[in-house]
Amino acid sequence: MIAPAEGDADTHWLERAVELSRSSPPSDTAFSVGAVIVTADGLVLGEGHSRRDDPHDHAEEVALRGLDRDDPRLATATIYSSLEPCSARASRPRSCSALILDTPIPRVVLAWREPDLFVDCDGAERLTTAGRVVVERPDLAARVREVNAHLLD
Repeated sequence: MIAPAEGDADTHWLERAVELSRSSPPSDTAFSVGAVIVTADGLVLGEGHSRRDDPHDHAEEVALRGLDRDDPRLATATIYSSLEPCSARASRPRSCSALILDTPIPRVVLAWREPDLFVDCDGAERLTTAGRVVVERPDLAARVREVNAHLLD
């Protein structure tokens, strides 16, 4: 079950994730995605975008990279991703949904479900099945499609 959005904070941080996605170097074989991890009181713990440090980087992976998985703030944090966290990938052994499940982050907010262009993604379902709250904000999906328009033509 997809949870309802929680208002202005979700809008603000998901818009930040979309803005981060614009920093992704363009690719013909992968989406441009942004992600931000925010504590319950609004402190940013991590940010990332696709291909930030390596051509195979995913946004959620980058945002999580510098965090201690035992950081108690993660237990009430939210990860905002412009695109649904991946459930399969060719370039790394672990998907972004698996990396999120390695943490206690209880909540994931996304703007756009990953279309079946590269993989058949079911990251939102995997996260939900594992007990995480997943919030979809389709009202912001057009902004993510705009960033990735070169893949959708």
